[in-house]
Amino acid sequence: MPENEIPQNAQNREDILTDAALCQDPTTEETVDIQPKEPEHRPAIMLKEVDVYQKKILILSKVSFTIKEGEFVYLVGKTGAGKSSILKLLLAELPVKSGEVSCAGFDLKSIKTRKIPFLRRKLGVIFQDYQLLVDKTVRENLIYAMKATGWKNNNEMEERLREVLKLVHLETKDFKYPFQLSGGEQQRVCIARALLNHPEVILADEPTGNLDPITAEEIFQLLHDINREQGTTVLMSTHNFTLIDKFTSRTICIEDGNLIDTML
Repeated sequence: MPENEIPQNAQNREDILTDAALCQDPTTEETVDIQPKEPEHRPAIMLKEVDVYQKKILILSKVSFTIKEGEFVYLVGKTGAGKSSILKLLLAELPVKSGEVSCAGFDLKSIKTRKIPFLRRKLGVIFQDYQLLVDKTVRENLIYAMKATGWKNNNEMEERLREVLKLVHLETKDFKYPFQLSGGEQQRVCIARALLNHPEVILADEPTGNLDPITAEEIFQLLHDINREQGTTVLMSTHNFTLIDKFTSRTICIEDGNLIDTML
């Protein structure tokens, strides 16, 4: 497969890394500790009186909610309701124009551009459309992501590679290319990629939207297992109400421009 071939939904390799929160800022000398840290007893995510826009159009006004460390929270609502825009605010892909937003210890209203890569290294991001490099194997995709986020020691990279593949039950699939995997397996690779840097928060944007019901249930189960066993905070946007009913957790629903929070 040609070296320059890239996923259909990306313009270039840099876009993939930016979208997947894997970008690296070569102009700064700061280093990032990629080892797990003790909890700092602060909210994992906080929005206070935030106006949410889509293409300069106000779609949600004065949004406020807090997610504690270790919570699993669903974000639901119709297409265009603002779910993805909220996730983009947390990734610092959209600017905070009003109110307050914090995520993984970063104040996103005042964050400097050079600090954004360090925010994103504390986040694991999972997309509906996978965004894997199609000309690289599973192993090469994960190694590429680690190098992009500052990993340098080959032994440490190999060890972490094995750890995350075991977590997502793909220990024997590291040599395969994305086109050789099922949709569910590709999504598991994306989850493995999201876990590489021991993220404080996982942001999952419709991670089962392209999957059949049985595979979707497996992905729900896997994310809940990671939340419970690793203590990782998860904010997941989804339309899958059947699985929300099966895997019950706190749910924030966007309805007619308002937020309804179950606060489970």
